[in-house]
Amino acid sequence: MSRTGWWGVPTRNTLDRATAMLPRLLYNRLDEIGIDVALLYPTVGLTVMAVDNTELRRALARACNRYYAEAYEKYSDRLLPVGVIPTYDPDEAIAELEYATKELGLRGFLFGGLVLRYAPGHEGDRAARWVDGLGLDSMHDYDPLWQKCAELNVSPTFHSTGIGFGSRVSPTNYVANHIGNFAAGTEAVLRSLFFGGVMSRFPELRFAFLEGGVAWGCNLLSDICGHFEKRNVDDIRHYDPANLDRALLESLVADYGDPMFTDRADRLSETLSFLSDPNEEVDTIDEWKLSGINSKADIVKIFTDQCFFGCEADDPMNAIAFNEDINPDGSRLRAMFASDIGHWDVPDFTGVLPEAWELIEDELVTRDQFSDFMFGNVARLFTGTNPDFFNGTAVESQVRQLLANET
Repeated sequence: MSRTGWWGVPTRNTLDRATAMLPRLLYNRLDEIGIDVALLYPTVGLTVMAVDNTELRRALARACNRYYAEAYEKYSDRLLPVGVIPTYDPDEAIAELEYATKELGLRGFLFGGLVLRYAPGHEGDRAARWVDGLGLDSMHDYDPLWQKCAELNVSPTFHSTGIGFGSRVSPTNYVANHIGNFAAGTEAVLRSLFFGGVMSRFPELRFAFLEGGVAWGCNLLSDICGHFEKRNVDDIRHYDPANLDRALLESLVADYGDPMFTDRADRLSETLSFLSDPNEEVDTIDEWKLSGINSKADIVKIFTDQCFFGCEADDPMNAIAFNEDINPDGSRLRAMFASDIGHWDVPDFTGVLPEAWELIEDELVTRDQFSDFMFGNVARLFTGTNPDFFNGTAVESQVRQLLANET
């Protein structure tokens, strides 16, 4: 068993602890904290979506969503609770999404991004699980869910952990497991959705990947572009074993090979198949087919138009999102401020905004970029699928002005 979070909430700062628990107290302190409207992502909801028992998981999600809707209804001009959508299969996700939108009136949603599934015949064996990212090679076809999101004007958002599998399985050290885990978890989701072609098939949707920062997103974009340039369906032929000039290779071995090579020249065929199998299945060669990608520009467009990245205030790497000098094709990724108040990484709620402002003080971003980080990109994420998302909130007029300026 991996060691997960412990001593993860404020205690010495009892006011902050209570603020994270009581909707009215949080509502009353928003001006002090410096937040106009807060979208509230649930901590308990993360564990609810990962419960293996189907009946219990669905009942817990329903209970959480009913609680969120009831507890925050009076404060909806400044506090918008985010519902939880379990995704062990698309049917359960669609059912809860329809209920939470139509019956409860919730607008924002956290989707289960990674489903840890047991290998057949090994149910209950935590060491025999594989990671399903809801896109590439998924157990289910989730397109009906993404279609439902488009129909209901919902932007899917994800907050996936990397703890409990791979290299983050220390039974003794939570810090070792926690470092980089949200970046790893959400990267797996984005990569699965991307190569499964979800973004290409549903260009009207906006997707958010939360609490892992944005540096990993910049790296992933660059890495995908680099792989595409060398391993697209045309350029992959550069590595086709059929294109090897065997006679020339044998001549070069004879002319330049030391005895340790020439003495074994008759075994050349044995080594040529290493990482170069001439019998590769023809229909597996185009690994970009499902993604719907035909150019580098297609990749950049998905990352800059459809993908949004939730960032902690104290992460200086947030600035990389806006660095047109190093991001592919001079692109900017849509980084978004997220306070994470209520957790151990925020010892004082009132210190979050000053930490974010350090991006300006340290001259890492411009004021316009900071405005996008704090407000613009959050507005674009949710209004990209639902132009009326912020209706009735304290920032309705500002959001409408932003949209008007961009049309």
